[in-house]
Amino acid sequence: MKIILGITGGIAAYKAPELIRLFVKTGIEVEVVMTDAATRFVTPLTLQALSGKPVHLSQWEGMMHIDLSRQADAILVAPATADFIAKVANGHADDLLSSLCLARDCPLYLAPAMNRQMWENAATRRNIERIRDDGIHLIGPEEGIQACGETGFGRMTEPDDIASLMMSSLSAKTMLGKRFLITAGPTQEPIDPVRVITNLSSGKMGYEIAAAALQRGAEVVLVSGPTCLSSPYGAKLVSVGTAQQMLEAVMENIEGIDVFVGVAAVSDYHVVNRSGEKLKKQERLLLELEPNPDILKTVSSLENPPFCVGFAAETEKLHENARAKLENKKVQMIVGNLARDALGRDDNEVAIFTKEGVLKLPRASKRDIACQILEEIGKRIS
Repeated sequence: MKIILGITGGIAAYKAPELIRLFVKTGIEVEVVMTDAATRFVTPLTLQALSGKPVHLSQWEGMMHIDLSRQADAILVAPATADFIAKVANGHADDLLSSLCLARDCPLYLAPAMNRQMWENAATRRNIERIRDDGIHLIGPEEGIQACGETGFGRMTEPDDIASLMMSSLSAKTMLGKRFLITAGPTQEPIDPVRVITNLSSGKMGYEIAAAALQRGAEVVLVSGPTCLSSPYGAKLVSVGTAQQMLEAVMENIEGIDVFVGVAAVSDYHVVNRSGEKLKKQERLLLELEPNPDILKTVSSLENPPFCVGFAAETEKLHENARAKLENKKVQMIVGNLARDALGRDDNEVAIFTKEGVLKLPRASKRDIACQILEEIGKRIS
């Protein structure tokens, strides 16, 4: 996949290097086209180093405005200033980037970035309506604190969200019409108001599976324990703390779900004798624990259960334990891995267990692993 990234002269141009990094990380080829004003905010050399390709600045490079667009799957302008949006809306072509947008035969996406009053100005509103009528896609803007110190709409959407939306828009919609419910992250079982029992799950694997499903056109409900991650763009996020809260959230959203993926590292026990006040340091503290509900088994035991995928993080006998879980939980698929090789990391090495056999996936980024898991799910629900 190849994207043309256009950068115009707004302060949000400082986010462009991160956007390039995210695209390149997922294997997308990026060609950068800058306006003269954009070079005042970020240097072409920086963007060339990140993209691995020369940055295009001049419209006097032969037929570049034709050649670039014919090779691209999409053009993204981020940031798109009020001035550039006005150019696109009215068909102006006085530099390479505006000429490229006018001569394109691929989708065009604009990520506006400007002061809140510029965004609300009647002229900008007319231009926005015109480009929407022309079939041009808008990403954002968002509401927040702006470089000028004011607060309101006009802030450019964050690079993570832009990259997710672009990948979703350009990916093959193999899961279109399917509804996924995915659990992710750890759960936390309170001991007292300030202490909990939890585990080392980062939530990354679950969030990547949610992102991969969204990119393929699926609707996604993401029930997540506490993490430091941003929810994938387009997912319905339900935040929970304890295993019981996670079960309740799952059951409230399970109706109409086609695929349930239980990635969350759910605490096996909760504290029965939790304290209502902070416990003082003692010579010995005894906690009484009771088992938490089995969320995966609860879902797989429904009268008309969805396609169920479970995860097994083991420290030994991976194949034996994953096979046992596949049978005991009555699910269609178990993704197993050794916990020490995955917890908190950005990569993973897993094996996919089904009744037909086992598929070993070599170590790769969790994003790549998520895509491969989605492909295996797709083969079985198509």
